Amino acid sequence: MNIKKAIDRVPGGLMLIPLILGACVHTFAPNAGKYFGSFTNGLITGTVPILAVWFFCMGATIDLRATGVVLRKSGTLLVTKMAVAWIMTLIAARFIPIDGVQTGLFAGLSVLAITTSMDMTNGGLYAAVMQQYGTREEAGAFVLMSIESGPLISMLILGVTGVAFFEPRLFVGAVLPFLIGFTLGNLDSQLRELFGRCVHPLIPFFGFALGNGIDLHVIATSGVPGVLLGLGVIVVTGIPLIFADRWIGGGNGAAGLAASSTAGAAVANPAIIGEMIPRFKPLVPAATAMVATACLVTAILVPILTALWVRHFKVQTAAALNETEIESENVRPLNERDLHA
Repeated sequence: MNIKKAIDRVPGGLMLIPLILGACVHTFAPNAGKYFGSFTNGLITGTVPILAVWFFCMGATIDLRATGVVLRKSGTLLVTKMAVAWIMTLIAARFIPIDGVQTGLFAGLSVLAITTSMDMTNGGLYAAVMQQYGTREEAGAFVLMSIESGPLISMLILGVTGVAFFEPRLFVGAVLPFLIGFTLGNLDSQLRELFGRCVHPLIPFFGFALGNGIDLHVIATSGVPGVLLGLGVIVVTGIPLIFADRWIGGGNGAAGLAASSTAGAAVANPAIIGEMIPRFKPLVPAATAMVATACLVTAILVPILTALWVRHFKVQTAAALNETEIESENVRPLNERDLHA
C-alpha cells in the first residue's frame, strides 16, 4: 500500500490528515484517552511534550555557516513576515473583541487566529517551490525560517501589541528547547544530522494530538472564515514579501510570494498559548481549525501563484531583451566615411 504517497498528494497532508484523524477520535470517542490510559492516553493528549521534542530538533537544523546570500534572503523574508503579522495584530486588536467574533460570517475569528496564521511560513513548502522556480540560494533561504517555529514569535507579537501579557519565564520556557537544539546542532554537525532526521517523523504525532483537541463540528462552522483567513494571509503577507524580496533580497519577488503561506506547525500555537493564557482557552478550538484551514488553502494556492508569477516575470524579461536587441540592430555602425566626416 502506498499510504505515504497518498498523504503526500494532499497539501500539508503529513500534518493535516493526522489532525483530522485526531479530530474524529475526539468527536466520536472523546473519552478514548482516559479509557485506554497509559501510552495511548499519552499519545492522544501529549501535544506539549511532543512539540517540545520537535522544537528541539528544529533548532538543531539551523546552520549559521550558511552563505551571506542565503542569510540575507532568509533574514529579509523572516523580518518582513514578522513585521506584517505584528501590524495586522495591532489593527485586528482594535476591531475584534478579545473573546473573538461571536456571530455572522466571521464567527470564531479572533486576534489569536490572525496572529498565529500570519507569523509563520511553511518552510518545507517554500523550499520545495523555490527548488523548482528559484535559485539554489533562494531555496536555501528557509534556513532562518525555523526561528518562527513554535509559539515564541506569536507570544512576542501578542505581548508587544498589548493583546496578552506573558511572564518572562514563559518566554524562556518557550524558546529554551529550541536554543539547546540550536547550540548542539552548531557545535556538532553529526548531532545536527541526527536530530534533523526527527523533524518530519514527529509531525504526524503532534498533528494527531492537536486534532484530539478539536471537535469536527467546530471545523464545519469555521470553514468559510478559515478559507477567507488563508486568502488574507496570501494577500496581506504576500505583497510586502514580494516588495521586500525585490528591493532588499535582490530577487524577482518569487521568493516573497513563496513565503506567503501558513506553516503546518502554526496549527499548534493557539493550543500552546491557550495553556499559558487561560482567557484564550475558549478560543483555541476555533482558532486551531481556522489556522489548519488557512494552512491547507495557502499550501494549495501559493505554489500555483508562484509558478504564474515566475512565468510572468520570464515573459517580461524576454520582452525586455528582445526590445534591447531590436534597438541595437537599429543603430548603424560607424564606417570609414563616418570617421573622416
